[in-house]
Amino acid sequence: MQYPERFSDLPPYAFPRLRALLDSHEPGGDPLAMSIGEPKHAFPPWVTDVIAANAQGFNRYPVNEGAPELLSAVCDWVQRRYGVPLGTDRVMALNGTREGLYSVAHALCPESKNGKKTAVLVPNPFYQVYAVAALSVGAEPVFVPATLETGFLPDFASVPAEVLDRTAMAYICSPSNPQGVVADRAYWTDLLALAEKHDFRIIADECYCEIYRHEPPLGALQVAAELGADPERVLAFHSLSKRSNLPGLRSGFVAGGPQAIARIRQLRNYAGAPLPMPLQAAAAQVWADENHVIENRRLYAAKFDLADRVLSGVPGYASPQAGFFLWLPVPDGEAATLKLWQETGVRVLPGAYLGRDAGGENPGAGYIRVALVAPETETEAGLTALRDCLY
Repeated sequence: MQYPERFSDLPPYAFPRLRALLDSHEPGGDPLAMSIGEPKHAFPPWVTDVIAANAQGFNRYPVNEGAPELLSAVCDWVQRRYGVPLGTDRVMALNGTREGLYSVAHALCPESKNGKKTAVLVPNPFYQVYAVAALSVGAEPVFVPATLETGFLPDFASVPAEVLDRTAMAYICSPSNPQGVVADRAYWTDLLALAEKHDFRIIADECYCEIYRHEPPLGALQVAAELGADPERVLAFHSLSKRSNLPGLRSGFVAGGPQAIARIRQLRNYAGAPLPMPLQAAAAQVWADENHVIENRRLYAAKFDLADRVLSGVPGYASPQAGFFLWLPVPDGEAATLKLWQETGVRVLPGAYLGRDAGGENPGAGYIRVALVAPETETEAGLTALRDCLY
């Protein structure tokens, strides 16, 4: 069977690569997974009650764009969190944000721009869906390094003007995965100006925005509204997976201009998988509740402080601003990951698996990513073993 040539450039997914690297070797201790960002804190206990109370909804086809109650809850949350009033025509419920981050390219990315092949800007390292979305619509993913020298955020202004002129979309993750860096007002302002100058959309992945240490991260919609930017310039993606420890609920949303949302909804009519109605009912109540989010943030803050204590002497250690990952420098990420597994049983992710060779260099090669999702005692044991093994 012949497959489209563009898919020959798909990178191997990170976790099958990790299994291939480690699973033929015995762990050197009790296995402890610090490789995947799957939240382990408790989700609100009443979620299951809401699902049960609305179970008759499984007998109905789900509302494609999101039930009115869910869309209203999302708009209310955006107003509370960012001070941005939105009508329900500017939001759509997603079956997890991965769906939206992928399908947005199919809905909004043209095959060509200014008579040339469309470019899609992707931070490097990055959530792999960004590049796959670009490739799947025949666009060229352009990898923009997010390194120590750039403050671990991509310097999109360094991209040549001839590439920017054929750019249709730029993906940006803030707080960033894997580095835990937050885009500040100046960064968003500059990016919005660049997008306006070269006429491309900003695709803002803000799934980690509610896990932070001190100040709530600014959002792309917030800064765009303050600057009076075109509402069609930005699409922001949010999720209950990290905010509320509900990755299995598969509830997220996209917010943007009404024209863009209408196009994404139209694509969903044919190709999407809407969230079942009982899960939409639960999601509406979860978006409306902040108490569990505050407690969740407290638990992560304690583990941030723990990491600072355990790793304070590690050369190059930087305490993250937000998210729940550590981005730790090592001479070789794959070698460090294998050594750590064989000697301690702690499982982390080589940074290169989140990056891409660009200009002869993979900016993730000299790092490992460590997820602080386990309970505090397990996290302390894992970080201590990591420190003693690698540093």
